[in-house]
Amino acid sequence: MPFHLSLPPEFFPSLSLSLSGSLYLPLQSPYLFYLRPSLLLLLGRVKSMIQRRSFSCLLYVLGMLLLYSASLVCGGDIVHHDDSIPQRPGCNNNFVLVKVPTRVDGKEKEEFVGVGARFGPTLESKEKHATLIKLALADPPHCCTTPKSKLTGEVILVHRGNCSFTTKTKVAEAAGASAILIINNSTDLFKMVCEKGENVLDINIPVVMLPIDAGRSLEETVQSNSIVTLQLYSPKRPAVDVAEVFLWLMAVGTILCASYWSAWTAREEAIEQDKLLKDGSDELLQVSTTSSRGVVEITVISAILFVVVASCFLIMLYKLMSFWFIEVLVVLFCIGGVEGLQTCLVALLSCFRWFRRIGESYAKVPLLGAVSYLTLAVCPLCIVSAVIWAVYRQYPFAWIGQDILGISLIITVLQIVRVPNLKVGVVLLSCGFMYDIFWVFVSKWWFRESVMIVVARGDKSGEDGIPMLLKIPRMFDPWGGYSIIGFGDIILPGLLVTFALRYDWLANKRLKSGYFLWTMSAYGLGLLITYIALNLMDGHGQPALLYIVPFILGTLTVLGHKRGDLKTLWTTGEPERPCPHVRLQHQS
Repeated sequence: MPFHLSLPPEFFPSLSLSLSGSLYLPLQSPYLFYLRPSLLLLLGRVKSMIQRRSFSCLLYVLGMLLLYSASLVCGGDIVHHDDSIPQRPGCNNNFVLVKVPTRVDGKEKEEFVGVGARFGPTLESKEKHATLIKLALADPPHCCTTPKSKLTGEVILVHRGNCSFTTKTKVAEAAGASAILIINNSTDLFKMVCEKGENVLDINIPVVMLPIDAGRSLEETVQSNSIVTLQLYSPKRPAVDVAEVFLWLMAVGTILCASYWSAWTAREEAIEQDKLLKDGSDELLQVSTTSSRGVVEITVISAILFVVVASCFLIMLYKLMSFWFIEVLVVLFCIGGVEGLQTCLVALLSCFRWFRRIGESYAKVPLLGAVSYLTLAVCPLCIVSAVIWAVYRQYPFAWIGQDILGISLIITVLQIVRVPNLKVGVVLLSCGFMYDIFWVFVSKWWFRESVMIVVARGDKSGEDGIPMLLKIPRMFDPWGGYSIIGFGDIILPGLLVTFALRYDWLANKRLKSGYFLWTMSAYGLGLLITYIALNLMDGHGQPALLYIVPFILGTLTVLGHKRGDLKTLWTTGEPERPCPHVRLQHQS
């Protein structure tokens, strides 16, 4: 944390000290002798802190670039609005996902998922209202000409190709089919639209596309002389899922814990500095020179460069998204998760008297230097936890391990990386605001899809998404899936929230008269509005900073201006504290 020595101007008009260790004193000052013991000890502390913090701080700065590559709140799309494809009478449906539960010879079997077409009637939303219908194979398979056998209300299974989707549907409807399932030629789902020139369509049977693996499975079952029956329905997502409530609590709670840890550390540092500056007593000179944990302070330039580099990294993720690249991200996430988890556990255990002595005892480790015995005891547990998550990350319960590692990493980053003043915070969050809007919405114009959403979902990688996300399974959603939030949507606003609490504690402000309570409330309200927008958009991913940043910056700026602290918040970021050094009487 930067600090300044403020002495009476008539004594030392040019005295200042910063973390760089630079000290400016009039060499002829008659008072230098009185300050020398405390200043030398203080400079020794500063030098030690700068030397010891370099590796961990660089690790977290690089880690933040990785973490912010995913900045998104998402619930998973079930309704796909596509304005690029024109709508016409009879051809104006939304592209909705469709459940296709099947029965073979009366026994329940697999449930497949398809996508509805732009044309045709809408499907039932509840399974109990969907009719159980027998499945039949088309002959010829592409259903571009009248089937050889007459249908009596069956669902017909056809192959894609040779003619348009609307032609297949009209032929199937004329033959007596009650619905048509079209097998795609890949595992993806294709949006079925009307052909050019088809202005008015009169299609009265549902049309659903299935991926090739689902279609082949049904085709083989029917060819084995088994009786296959199925239902077609498209359930609606609930207005609010409990997962979103828990995810909101996780995000707010993470920032809350990180803020109090950061503020407590800043206050301890300030108290220690005050003690060192009071006098040069022998008792203080004998104090151990072990330094406090170093921090990285963001500057205006680094805030701008941070978002530029994060954008480049996001494009790299988008272009190189594959199974092996996800594996690399998993390894990097595990390394950061281990460091974050052990940092949090050591800090937590050190609060207890039984572990305090172990935490203050050190052993020399090759390449790492002095490491506490408590860290050595905790580290294997953290490594095992990360390895277990990496091995079993495809299992349904793996989200628990991912969230524990992620929260630990976020808290540690918010403890290490700091915003020194409001000016840097405004620049950082403003850049993040534009970053989120561009890569979620504007990127569609260049890449024909939302780059941020594609990266967050891990498309083309065979995985359920990148690991730099907090996620909770949607408990009451018939479509299942996860509600997710990117690390960047917690870390960037969290930097300003932790700054507000540090300022309050150093200024000895009460909760209501300070800035933390209102900034924290602004973050919670902004995130809440994000989830409201998420549900209004049928689960389509939302850039959380679009809603959070105006609330946080607006709240902190307006309150600072009203209370007369805006200049201090904007420039130094710290309240003016009187120098604890005993004022020296001017000698004639």
